[in-house]
Amino acid sequence: MKLKGIHVPHKKHTADMPPVRIPVPKLVTVPMSMHIGRPAKPVVKRGDTVKVGQLIAEADGYISSPVHAGVSGKVQKIDEMVTSMGAKVPCIVIETDGLQEVSETVQPPDVHDLQSFVDAVRQSGSVGLGGAGFPTFVKFSFNKDENAADAVVINAAECEPYITSDTRTLLDRTDDVFAGIALLKKYLKVKRYVIGIEANKPAAIQKAQELAAKTDGVEVHVLPAVYPQGGEKVLVYNTLGRLIPKGGLPLDVGVVVINVTTLAFIAKYVETGMPLVEKCITVDGSAVREPKNIIVPIGTSIADVLESAGGCKAAPAKVLYGGPMMGIAVPDLSAPILKNTNAIIAMDAREAAPPKTTACINCGACLTHCPLRLDPREIARAYKKNAPEDLQTLCVDLCMECGCCSYVCPAKRHLVQTNKLAKAVLREYNAAQKAKKEGAK
Repeated sequence: MKLKGIHVPHKKHTADMPPVRIPVPKLVTVPMSMHIGRPAKPVVKRGDTVKVGQLIAEADGYISSPVHAGVSGKVQKIDEMVTSMGAKVPCIVIETDGLQEVSETVQPPDVHDLQSFVDAVRQSGSVGLGGAGFPTFVKFSFNKDENAADAVVINAAECEPYITSDTRTLLDRTDDVFAGIALLKKYLKVKRYVIGIEANKPAAIQKAQELAAKTDGVEVHVLPAVYPQGGEKVLVYNTLGRLIPKGGLPLDVGVVVINVTTLAFIAKYVETGMPLVEKCITVDGSAVREPKNIIVPIGTSIADVLESAGGCKAAPAKVLYGGPMMGIAVPDLSAPILKNTNAIIAMDAREAAPPKTTACINCGACLTHCPLRLDPREIARAYKKNAPEDLQTLCVDLCMECGCCSYVCPAKRHLVQTNKLAKAVLREYNAAQKAKKEGAK
């Protein structure tokens, strides 16, 4: 059985462009929620002077992640901002001084066993840099069961159109990637490492294969350029042939999945002690004058990012965090770069124009191309009927929101958006059922 998907235009315009570092912005706005889990808790106050790498917010709970300053300067205010998902979260606004002084606290961590390695990864502020934003240290917390995983899959698929920041990691920071593999070998005791990468990245494949040939236990799995090859369930199946069960995690089938840029960052942190304070992102799209890869401090505004790419040809009609398939539209250009931002795509009116939607013709294309074999037509009907039991049967909670269904629909129906709403209905239903059961005890 092969997991299905779709062919999308690659538009990898910036694949041959090494990232350039932009000038330090005058102001950065650093949200306390750039990860799955609880927001971080500020440990600085208005008027405090901060330096690069300094802790400015501590993790508030187990599934949380600390936040560090990517600039030196003065805390202008502790404020609240609205995210692109509509949630209000605390944020720290820093007025920069342009000096980029490094904090005295930036020191290589003491790593000598699995626990100290996991602790270091947590202290680094690392989250999934491919877009998911899950705190990385949790993936390495095996509860001291060294046999929990027998393979690590390194996600370098980068299947979204436009985005090339992970490709540049493999090309420009290959040594960091393999230093990361050496760390995982030493502390996780996993012997098999599979780098999954799509076939449309020949230069990165060659670079990875050259080093893999010199490293025991590392293989490069060249994948067909079929979206969404980078989805966790899809990647594990297409590289190792293992099927993650419903509601399960890669570890349930003995696998740890880690993004290639996340892995390179961890290696650099262990070497230098500099936490996650900046990101390499792709800036592209039909509205962008000079598409490129850039390195920016976390918290930099999208307006400053676009300015560093020559500005826009005209006011963009839509701007996305991430790629056009799964990217999230930003409310305005003051929105900041987050830990898990891998691209900013600015579209002109023609590219962003919504297609005309017509009635479903029951062609079945959405079902045919869904990588998880869900049926968006039936999900839409169940959602319209407000039938959560049917949504449960249809396994809507498995939907990864990849957008394949909407992309192939000849009627241009908003299927992935309906799936998102249906998942919310099912969550509310399950929560109500759970409360009902607990109340009956």
